[in-house]
Amino acid sequence: MDLLSARAGDDRPAFTCVDYAGGLEPTESTLSWSELTLRVRATAVAILRVTSPGERAAILITQDLDYVVAFLGALAAGVVAVPLFAPEATAHNDRLVAALSDCAPQVWLTTSQAEPRLQELPGTSSVPRPNQVLLVDDLDLALAEEFAPPRLSLSDAAYLQYSSGSTRRPTGAVITHGAAVANARQVCAAYGVDSSYTCAGWIPFFHDMGLMVLIVIPVLLGARSVFTSPFTFIRRPMSWLRMLDQHPNTFTAAPNFAFEYTASRVGERDRATLNLDGVRVMINGSEPIRPAAIAAFDAAFGPRGLAPQAHRPSYGLAEATVFVSASPLGSTPRTTAFDREALGGGRAVPAAGGTVTLVSVGRPVGQHVQVVDPATRRVLQDGTVGELWVHGPHVASGYWNAPEESARTFAGELVDAPAELPHGPWLRTGDLGAVVDGELYITGRAKDLIILDGRNHYPQDIEATTQDAHPLVSRDRVAAFSVVVDDREAVVVVAECGRGENSEIVAAVRRAISAVHELRPHDVVIARPGTVVRTSSGKVSRAKTRDAYLNGRYDW
Repeated sequence: MDLLSARAGDDRPAFTCVDYAGGLEPTESTLSWSELTLRVRATAVAILRVTSPGERAAILITQDLDYVVAFLGALAAGVVAVPLFAPEATAHNDRLVAALSDCAPQVWLTTSQAEPRLQELPGTSSVPRPNQVLLVDDLDLALAEEFAPPRLSLSDAAYLQYSSGSTRRPTGAVITHGAAVANARQVCAAYGVDSSYTCAGWIPFFHDMGLMVLIVIPVLLGARSVFTSPFTFIRRPMSWLRMLDQHPNTFTAAPNFAFEYTASRVGERDRATLNLDGVRVMINGSEPIRPAAIAAFDAAFGPRGLAPQAHRPSYGLAEATVFVSASPLGSTPRTTAFDREALGGGRAVPAAGGTVTLVSVGRPVGQHVQVVDPATRRVLQDGTVGELWVHGPHVASGYWNAPEESARTFAGELVDAPAELPHGPWLRTGDLGAVVDGELYITGRAKDLIILDGRNHYPQDIEATTQDAHPLVSRDRVAAFSVVVDDREAVVVVAECGRGENSEIVAAVRRAISAVHELRPHDVVIARPGTVVRTSSGKVSRAKTRDAYLNGRYDW
């Protein structure tokens, strides 16, 4: 709050929401730093009238300026913010109900527009009712005069970052004030971001990457934030590019699918209107990064001034607040072809043929990252695949109200650790990777790994082969996972497809998987559009798609 207080008299634009709800032309709404500070103080006072520092306050608002005010107001009040989203007509409401049930917020922060929808939540009767529902767009700004900042420590919880629920019930990583500030500084150092940058994008605020890039870093630096909603991006990917075109020194972030999606959906006529030479950083993270997506985006928008060095493949996770590693400043994305058979045996060996091509996610900044044998807890040599362990001031303090899971995840201890490394505690990420030539490559998730006849198969690798096998297979709408058949592991692929002859598509997928991976799928399922289960942040949920498969949802 000290950072905002220092800008109480600053009339420069701070946050701008770009809204396309009214038609083809966007409507922009802006809060200056002085206006933001006033509203945040009033919100903090209103919160402290109905609860106490340390209690939880859930944010149930659409992606707009009120969300920014609510989140910062909760932090200013010293309560634990729970960044969620307004109820919507999708399956993601189950995640909302689960998160609210898990942390039982005493206060719900919402708006006049979103409040009626709170009564429509499925399973609302099972959600603990709050002491108060506050409408942050309807508060008396005179309350700001009563604001007195509570006494807080960097070790106090700032917010709960709930997982997107890709493999399990949502769990809330406890992010302290110190962890948020430390990670923001790591991000700024890794990407060279300062107050002259414009933070722009559409990633949801309830997602760790959206929260950091579009709210936390702008406040830390005093940089401007310009944003729209994820729904606007999906309907109009050009809206993202327009923001990057219209503002200087832009810093943005998106998952891999967004780059491929945008390149395919924005036509030459619209591209010709863009000037992207002001784009400084485009983080590509949050899901497996594909070389083809980078190449397609650069081919589409490089002629419009986009520098190849702006594309920054990165790795992170909510349990580390968000950021862990990024490609080096000034470098172009680095791809390396690895021997598929060696990779299946746990060795990352560069090779020229029969390969898997992976994108480097660079190096960590301001933290320790090691590749560890999870069984022996010893650091592995470069070129060996193991679990990624992370140590630093940005790591979450645990999961909310889950001591056993917190101990498994956040209390890793190295055996025979090198002198320059701490013995513990280490965050065990559950992600697999290897260091080659000083740079980190992510190979998959330990829980998703498919092991057949002693060989490791990475599901994202099988999924990439599947979507390239036939033109009617939908991009990034494929899930590969294992099931038990006659006491043995077997592979199942579920793929959404456009109209076509199913038998022809299935045959093409089977041929491709057999040729590339030397395995025969037990089943290849052609799914209707929208039925491969996705998380609220847009990732394919292999675990939930597997559950749907086993429960017969694809039997049609």
